[in-house]
Amino acid sequence: MIRVEEVVSAKELKRAFSIRLRVFVREQGVPQEIELDRDDRTARHFLATVQGRAVGTARLVVKNGRAKIGRMAVLKSYRGKGVGKALLKRAVESARKKKVKMIYLHAQVPVIGFYEKMGFQCVGRLFMEAGIPHRKMVFSRPGEARG
Repeated sequence: MIRVEEVVSAKELKRAFSIRLRVFVREQGVPQEIELDRDDRTARHFLATVQGRAVGTARLVVKNGRAKIGRMAVLKSYRGKGVGKALLKRAVESARKKKVKMIYLHAQVPVIGFYEKMGFQCVGRLFMEAGIPHRKMVFSRPGEARG
């Protein structure tokens, strides 16, 4: 069973950062100095666990009535098992409780289909972020989290 909880302790935050470093820095080659950033201080962080093992993370940054979901990372051996879906639903739910005008994210191109199934739509052009092609996606159903 997948549990997604908001991070409330320094120990949990360390577990979330560890997953991000493993996925983004080691697997994808993102420079560590841009992976961990200033937004981490004010973001809401979420940690997904399976039988007590931390297997995924995401964060939510709310600024000026807009919520950006980001740093979605799932350990390789847990991908395709519903962890990302559970994290995204929790982040969307949390953003909706903040009564934001818009919920958006920057999706790596290979996982756009995943986000589309969850109710996000591409807007704007392809752009590079940390050397990886991305598209901005906006949640198209503010009243519901699909999936």
